[in-house]
Order: sequence, then C-alpha cells, then structure tokens
Amino acid sequence: MPHETLTQQRPNILIIIMDDLAWGDLACHGNPYTYTPNLDRLYQESTHLTRYCSGPLCSPARASLMTGRYHLRTRVIDTYCGRSMLDPEERTLAQALHDHGYRTGAFGKWHLGDCYPMRAIDLGFEETLTHRAGGIGQPGDHPDNYPRWQTDSYFDPVLYHNGEPERYQGYCTDIFTDAAIAFIEEHRDEPFFAYLATNAPHSPLIIGDEWADRYRQMGINETHARLYGMVENIDWNVGRLLNRLDELGLAEDTLVIYTSDHGPCGSARDRTAPPGKQDRFNAGLRGIKGTMYEGGIRVPCFWRWPGHFAAARDVDRISHPIDVFPTLLAACGIPLPTDRAIDGVNLLPLLRGEQEPERWPERTIFMQWHRGDVPVRYRNYAVITQRHKLHRPHESQPDELYDLVADPYEKTNIAADHPELVAELRAQYDNWLDEMAATRGLGTFDPPPIPIGTRHENPVLLTQNDWRIIGEEGWNQDNLRGYWELTARQDGPYEVTVRFRRDVPPGVVHLRVDDREWATRAETGENVCTFPDLHFPSGRVRLEAWRQTDEPCPTALYKRFIPALYVQVKWNAPG
Repeated sequence: MPHETLTQQRPNILIIIMDDLAWGDLACHGNPYTYTPNLDRLYQESTHLTRYCSGPLCSPARASLMTGRYHLRTRVIDTYCGRSMLDPEERTLAQALHDHGYRTGAFGKWHLGDCYPMRAIDLGFEETLTHRAGGIGQPGDHPDNYPRWQTDSYFDPVLYHNGEPERYQGYCTDIFTDAAIAFIEEHRDEPFFAYLATNAPHSPLIIGDEWADRYRQMGINETHARLYGMVENIDWNVGRLLNRLDELGLAEDTLVIYTSDHGPCGSARDRTAPPGKQDRFNAGLRGIKGTMYEGGIRVPCFWRWPGHFAAARDVDRISHPIDVFPTLLAACGIPLPTDRAIDGVNLLPLLRGEQEPERWPERTIFMQWHRGDVPVRYRNYAVITQRHKLHRPHESQPDELYDLVADPYEKTNIAADHPELVAELRAQYDNWLDEMAATRGLGTFDPPPIPIGTRHENPVLLTQNDWRIIGEEGWNQDNLRGYWELTARQDGPYEVTVRFRRDVPPGVVHLRVDDREWATRAETGENVCTFPDLHFPSGRVRLEAWRQTDEPCPTALYKRFIPALYVQVKWNAPG
C-alpha cells in the first residue's frame, strides 16, 4: 500500500518524554532564563493538556503510559529494589502498534526491567538503544559507566543496542536523538512508533560548558546553570527531530507527544511567586517529584497532529499517562485489549475539539507512590477530580483537601470545611486500592522473577536495581544487603561472576543460592571473582553474594559485610 494512503489512515507516532523536566523549565511556561525556541515552536503548534498529572516518579509514570493501566496493576510500584520491573504479561503500546503493522523503536530510558523478558526489546520494540536502570552510571547501569557517575558518565557511555552492550561516542541525549532520527529515516515509508526517552535533565547534572555558560553569565548558580544547559540541549535535539520530519515530508502525518515523567528533583523549591536566580523556576507550583502536590505531578504535555489537533490550544481537563495508550490506539484505529482493565480514557474528542471541555464527563484520577514492597494505605496518595484534590503525604497525617480551580498553588487546606467531600473521596480511594491489589490476587505487588538459563539472554547481568532489600534501603551500595529472585529455566551448570567496587578490602567472597553456599578468597585489588560449574536446579531460586572483609570497612553499614555490586549468571548451554 502506498505510503500516502497508509498515513492518511493512521499517523506515525513520536513520543518524546523527558526525565525530571519540570513544568516551569520551558520558556513557553514563563521561565525567564531558559532558552527553548524549538519547544516554544512545538508549543505554538500543539494542543496542550494543561492538567496532565504524571509521575510522581519515573517507572510508575512509564508503566502507565506503556499499558494504559495504573502502575499498581503492573507490578511497577517504585524505581528500584526489584519494584520497577514490568510484568511480562502486560501488553504494551509498542506491542499493540507492532501487531498492527507499525515499526517500533525505543531510544533512551526504559526503566521497566533490564533483563529478559522485561526489556524494551522483549515488549514490542524492534529497534532499541537504551541504558539500564534509572540512569546512566547508576548502580544498575553497565559496570563501565558506574565508576564515572557524577563525573562524565553522560559522555561516551556504554549503551544497549538491541540488548547487547556497545560503547558510543558523544553526549547521551545527542546519541539517543541520532538513533531516533535514523530509525525514522529508515522507516519513512512505513507507519512507525518512535519512543525517545531521555535521561536528561535528571541528575547528575552533566553537560558541556558550551550549554551551561549562557546561564553562568546570567549569574545563575552552577547547579541550575547546568540544569538549564541540559534543557537547552534537549530543545536543540527536539528541533533536530522536528526539522527532520519536515525535511522528510512527514510532519503532517506524524502525531507528536512531548512530555515529562514527573516534576523536578529536590533542587526546586516550593514557591508562590517567580523565584530568584538561585532557585529553579517552576511557575509557583508547590512540591517536587515524589510528592502529590502540583509541582511534583504537573508536567508539560503537548500533542501535535497538524490538521487534526488545533495549534496553540489549551485543554484543561484532568488527564494522566494511562490515557496515552487508549488515545493513540483510537487515533490509529486499533481496538483496545478486552482481556484486561484499561484505566485510561480516549482523549481524542477533546484533542480534536469535537467535544467542549465543559461537557467532558467527570472523572477521578488516583495516584500513590512511596518506597517499600507493598503500598501502604493512605501513604502519599491523591484523589484528583476536575476541581479538587484529596491528598495525604503520610498515613500518620490528616487528609488535605485543595480547590485546584480557586487555589492552583495549593496554599489553603480546606479539608476541615468539607468533611463529607473528604469522606467521599477517601472512600473512592479505598475502593481503588482494593481493586489494584486484586488485579493478580495474592502477591500482586511482588516483582516478577528474573529468568536465567535461556537463550534469549545469556549471560544475565544482575544489579542492585533489581535486587530485593534485606533491612534498610537506599542508594549507598555499601549500606545495603539484598538478594535476587530468579527462575532457573534449565538444570545444569552455571558460571557466576561477582563484581565489587574497586577499592574494597581483602576478604572472602560468598555466594549463596537458596540453602547452598560457596566461598573463595579475594585479595586487595581483586574486585571480580568467578564461581565456575555450579549446578542450579530448575525453578525458583534466591541468590545473594557478598564479601566478608578482614577488617571493618569505614563506608559500610555492616562494617565487614560488602554486598556485590553486580552478579553475572551464565548458563553453560550444551552445544
């Protein structure tokens, strides 16, 4: 079928999603410092969802966008400690589009599982170029990137091309955009879905001086000069993408979505007026990422489809990442799955202007996030209607109620004045949380085990992003203790390689698999130890690895106990 006929029937899809980008980071949203001419252009050419509630953290927002379901249904309840792995039985947007003739590519941050069968390449994307875990250089990323965390890991990183590690030259956002452009060029004559998910402007704030100097010269502090430099680099890359669509004659046929996964990190401040140069501007919105206040969840959300969506138009109805899945499938003429609950709604009538926002049916959006293996009732939850938000930061605190129409900056808690409304919204939340927990029955929120002993991925690299924590949790690798839940698909010999950071003291390296344990000596400077020819029975297994040092380690919470940073499990397949 000719390209022109195909694209008249169904658009190409380009989703551009940032990491940690705040509502107020863009000049078109009033930031007096940032230089974002390409995003300002996209803003002028798009319909804007001004009440789009994303987040409040990375993996939950991405799970909802990819499935059309609240993240608590998908096993993705957090960003690490095994809580950010998408259940392989979920059906993704990429799978739905690919099954109906779309070419699919993902570039940048996936953060929904680093091992088979939870990688982007396993869940509907044909072409992938991604980093592991939540960010380049984090403890869950490739071992070569980790030592450069906080210094230069965003330059010349090791990335995963279709599941295999390769080193790339250049700056991460540029590399991912190059890959997205190449994918679009290759499939210009076919319907395509390109997913560009940058890890910028998430910390560490690594960017070339040529991008940050503009803001230093304004007198902006170093933190925000780097951050705004990262935003300007994003803008430049978005401009490259939009220009290439124009050059290829694809702009009219491509539905572009630009958004962020949640609000800003802790470098922002709660403000009700434009802040000075020493603070991150967020248009007066209260809160940062991780909170349910507007500053934590309200992000840019631009939808451009020339001839279908009006330019420079605001739509103020509440929306959420769960709505992306059903809206895009409707735009492409693809039916929704009928074997599972889809929580989102089709926004096409709003986006096309076929229905006045004032006549749009009332709806309620629910949100909850916090650390831990199981959602705790009333801890950091929100119930959001078109007018009101019920929110409780912690179960030990009272409910807060805000009138978001009269009080968009959430200055005045009106819960005491409306006890009946508080009770009604809280009851809706209770019913919602019960439904989320019932999605898969008992054990809903447990992460899926990681398979070993398959030809889909061998060896398997296990990282601290996907382990299960014993005791306290956090990001200081020496202050943690954890294990991995695995499924051995095959009996037989395995080779296990354990890697520690480079400066750990000498001692004995231990490997425990269920109730069996092996040990080997490691001297100073030996940070990699291999256990060959181990027999694992097929089925579920629990693996833990650590180093018992000869002397106390001053950086370790458990003194002589140093957990493994990486464990590689290789199945010695016959033949």
